[in-house]
Amino acid sequence: MEGDAARPVVVPRARALVWRIPLLYVLLGICWILFSDQLTAALFDDAAAITRWQMWKGVAYMVGTGVLLYLLLRPLVERLLEAQRRITDSEARYREMFECNTSPMWTYDPESLRIVDANPAASEFLGWSRGELRGMELHMLWPAESRGHFEEGIAAIRAAPGQPCARIDRLRTSDGSFRDVEMRSSELVLSDGQRIRLIVMHDRTAELQSQRSREHAMSRLQEAQRLARLGSFEVDARTRRGHFSPILLRLVDQAGDDDRPRALEEVLVAANADTQSRLEHMLDELGAGQLQKMDVLLPFLGAGGQERLLRVRVQRVEEDRRWILRGTAQDVTEEQQTRRLLGEREQQFAELMRILPDGVMLLSAEHVIYANPACAGLFGRRTEMLLGEPLSSLVLEEDLPALRDYMQAGTGSEPSPRMRRGDGSCFRVSVSCSNARYGGQDCKLLVVRDLSEPERMRIALAASNQELQAMGRQLFTAQEDERRAISRELHDDIGQAITAMKLSAHAAMGEEDGARRLEDLQALAGLADATLDKLRNLSTLLRPPQLDALGLEAALRWHAGVLLRNSPVHLRLDIQPLRQRPHREVEQACFRIAQEGLTNVMRHAGARNVGVALADVDGAWLHLRIEDDGRGFEPSQAQGLGLVIMRERAQGVGGQLRIDALPGRGTRIELDLPYDQQLAD
Repeated sequence: MEGDAARPVVVPRARALVWRIPLLYVLLGICWILFSDQLTAALFDDAAAITRWQMWKGVAYMVGTGVLLYLLLRPLVERLLEAQRRITDSEARYREMFECNTSPMWTYDPESLRIVDANPAASEFLGWSRGELRGMELHMLWPAESRGHFEEGIAAIRAAPGQPCARIDRLRTSDGSFRDVEMRSSELVLSDGQRIRLIVMHDRTAELQSQRSREHAMSRLQEAQRLARLGSFEVDARTRRGHFSPILLRLVDQAGDDDRPRALEEVLVAANADTQSRLEHMLDELGAGQLQKMDVLLPFLGAGGQERLLRVRVQRVEEDRRWILRGTAQDVTEEQQTRRLLGEREQQFAELMRILPDGVMLLSAEHVIYANPACAGLFGRRTEMLLGEPLSSLVLEEDLPALRDYMQAGTGSEPSPRMRRGDGSCFRVSVSCSNARYGGQDCKLLVVRDLSEPERMRIALAASNQELQAMGRQLFTAQEDERRAISRELHDDIGQAITAMKLSAHAAMGEEDGARRLEDLQALAGLADATLDKLRNLSTLLRPPQLDALGLEAALRWHAGVLLRNSPVHLRLDIQPLRQRPHREVEQACFRIAQEGLTNVMRHAGARNVGVALADVDGAWLHLRIEDDGRGFEPSQAQGLGLVIMRERAQGVGGQLRIDALPGRGTRIELDLPYDQQLAD
């Protein structure tokens, strides 16, 4: 830089002396020649003296001109040497600055657009060695998509080569990445007169990336505010006039995106006068400094005059020696509706968990953090006592590893571990497991189903199946016995009676004596009457005619009276009229159950009193009760087929049979049957 400052002073002077010194020398020589010869002629007449004078005059002229040239050229040469020294020092300092500068720098030829040299910082920044950079075409550092921008910059520099230039470009590095740099270029003239341009770069990648990120963040923030329906405002605390964001203006159905000042009461219009008065009162307190901030939910008028619920947050702050109110307003109408619906869903879920018959528990680190009432009931504890219990205290030790493996894998067949109640008893359960989140943490959801009742039902079903099989065999045997008895009755009694009637008829037909014939006919008529009585009795035993002719009430009275007529057992009847006649199958089932119950009393009870009651229940059911004061029995130890048949008959028509009996305390049979079997089905 010092060489550039000395050049405008030294070079013009040197150029002026190039013609001034020869001109002065010629003028002095001419003057010396002209005037010295005249002086010599005036002073000397002798030729020898004139010759000597001429010699000394030439010597003096040479010495004088030499001294004069020395005096004239010495300052110029010193200045030239000083300028050269300064130029050399400047170039050395420039080279040192170029080499040691931490900013990336390079020089290039503006004509060929090739890099002349690059400093180490540029080599490190761009990723190429200095040897690779020297001679590299300049456009290779620009991305292909920035080629047009590069050519525009070169054209601008060539249009004004002496002017410095500054611009921000994107450069490509050796690894293919891109850097945003600010480049400042200026023209340099080397000592040999070559003109080059120096480029100094400053990395702006992080700054521009931060700026782009900030702009992107602001864009996302505005988008988030738009999606969150959140607007902002800033008004003067005294005048309540200020600026409102476009989002807030749209929330309250205020048209216009301009930033002109607006009054707060013109923008935030409450849905009713009371709300408006409350808002103005709080704003007055904020403006007076009685409040520093406020956060309220108030109804305002929105688009189309609809009422919208806004959450208004305002804070009083001091800025430039004046108080301002800075706040936000967010439309939370849908949020409040969602919260209300969520609360309802939570209540429904809580109610579902409360009435769910299966136990539900949540485990975190194998400790119970939630249990529904059914789960607490399974373990015989209160819900709060179950919370915090480790899984190891609820599951038997030998079944715990299999349950842990199932919980860890989440797949496979559901285990059936044995669990421990609060009283120490054990029960087997079926467990289903899934992953869940509760209270912001990952946990395991276990659905526990008690298998005790299904196991008891399975055992009862197996016993019932055995009873049915036994009943089937006994029914078959009973049917065969009954058929044999009927066959024997028909063969022995009815058949013999008919044979006797046949013989009597033949005897009467061959009898000539009228009196004897009359006796034979009378004996035949008596035998026919007896046979007819036997047939009626046999038919009555198979199905009493009173049941079809007179109904259930009469059939029960007749059968109980006939069965206990010759018995010491005292009979109490309480048979009330029914509102309607039951279905035929229901009526038959009720009669047969009563018949079986009374037969059991006669055979096994040893009772002194027996009661039979029939009544109507709400016009839809009939109720039969048979009770005695006999010896009773243990229902679980009953081996007879009669009770099984009675229960099956009741269930077959949609009814229910209950037998209450204790040894030594008698027996009570209660039967509830519907009037219509189809309604029961």
